[in-house]
Amino acid sequence: MSGRWVIHLPITAPDLLRARIFARTAARVLARLSARVEPGGVTVSAEDQQGVRHWVFCDRLLPGGARCALPIDHTAPCSRRAPWLSRR
Repeated sequence: MSGRWVIHLPITAPDLLRARIFARTAARVLARLSARVEPGGVTVSAEDQQGVRHWVFCDRLLPGGARCALPIDHTAPCSRRAPWLSRR
């Protein structure tokens, strides 16, 4: 055993779009609290088809080894940070 545990947190949403939005928001908030959160691995599924998973983040590998932090369906170029998080 690896010594790590994975948290499965069933939360319902009325449709795929809102499920992805909620999952992105939850992953980003939790990532601020702990460096051990892996947002790129976040998926959502229909309640009655939990084996069919839909990715939430793009997670493409970027030059230098970082991963894209944008939503799976983004149209902008891949980025390490979401543009709206950079406006501080």
